[in-house]
Amino acid sequence: MTNRFTSGNAALGLKVIGTVLILSFLLDFLILLLPFQPTDRGWQINLATALVDRGIVPMVGLGSLLIGYWIDGASDGGPKGIDLRFPAFILSSVLGLIFLLIFPLHMNNVNQAKAQTVTQITQEADQAEKQLDTQLNQFQAQLNTDQGKAQLEQLRAQAKAQFDDLIKDEQKYKQALANPQLPQSQKDLLQKFKANPQELDKFIAQQTDPQMLANQRKGQIRQRKEDAEKQAADNAWKSGLRIGISSLLLSVGYIIIGWTGLRGGGALQTGGRKAAAR
Repeated sequence: MTNRFTSGNAALGLKVIGTVLILSFLLDFLILLLPFQPTDRGWQINLATALVDRGIVPMVGLGSLLIGYWIDGASDGGPKGIDLRFPAFILSSVLGLIFLLIFPLHMNNVNQAKAQTVTQITQEADQAEKQLDTQLNQFQAQLNTDQGKAQLEQLRAQAKAQFDDLIKDEQKYKQALANPQLPQSQKDLLQKFKANPQELDKFIAQQTDPQMLANQRKGQIRQRKEDAEKQAADNAWKSGLRIGISSLLLSVGYIIIGWTGLRGGGALQTGGRKAAAR
């Protein structure tokens, strides 16, 4: 009597847990559909990701539910209450189909989203280079005037004076080399300028050359473009691999549970009738 009471409570608890897990997933599913935007690719990607991340919850619920009925079936009294196994097997088959469809749809959406992102990155980089070329042309036009040339020469003279003051003053020079906050590349330049003052003139000319500065900016723009494209490709690959494989595994699991249960549906009904006859 005690064993029957204990097994009955265990079966009831497992049924309740399984039912709650399944219903909570269905509720989450309905909430995730809002706002309903089936034509939006981003909405589809987010929905697929959320469903796959929560996909194990109803499977645990199905397992708890079926174990509860198995405990009931193993006892002398047989299954008690409403038999939810058949609708559970139907739900499992439907979920298997849904997760099976998620795999190709998600892979396609991720690839298209990546292509769109790469196109946008390319357009932004091209626009930035065009703006840089426009600014360069305007600056060069200004330098062609007497006033522009005078301003450039004044700028170079000020830069040279600052470096000369640092290099020729031994105390300041040693303090700069001993400064831990000063990058080693700048320390190497200071040593180079002190050893060969002509290198300072060459450096200042390069740093104030509009074309060279524009080329450096273009190199930075192209490097950022390559980094952004690589990041977009990595994100798409990781998302596609994780969600794709997980959806396939979930699909296989649900289909096995659902089809195995539905195929044995006759046995369930026979068992139910026998239990009712007793």
